[in-house]
Amino acid sequence: MPEPKRITINYRVPYADTDQMRVVYYANYLTYFERTRNELMRACGYTYRDLETGGFALPVLEAHVNYHKPATYDDLLELTAWCSEFKGVRLTICCEVRRDGTLLAEGYTIHAHVSVQTLRPVRPSQEMLSALGFGRTPQ
Repeated sequence: MPEPKRITINYRVPYADTDQMRVVYYANYLTYFERTRNELMRACGYTYRDLETGGFALPVLEAHVNYHKPATYDDLLELTAWCSEFKGVRLTICCEVRRDGTLLAEGYTIHAHVSVQTLRPVRPSQEMLSALGFGRTPQ
């Protein structure tokens, strides 16, 4: 099986992302994960819009962040994401936040692939699996 696609985008920290000490507010890292996850899907050729048009969604089941060093106002961050696992209807997206190559935060989100109509878990399409780097339907 080929390596899952990894993407990195740059993001300059605006003042609005920081607290009174000009340090990025801890919850904003999950927003960075979301931003990068969207771009990962776009880079794979299967956008959230495609997913939703097909009648599916990816609600978050779990989110985890390990904080190593703070990001601050005006830092240029490198946000990296990749799909590490697609098992059954669960998708795990890993993310890293770096500044000049230094790891600031890392973590993951776990999503369920669900039908928008019923909000019940359903297996993903082969098209989506292939786009994210998984060649066959997960077990």
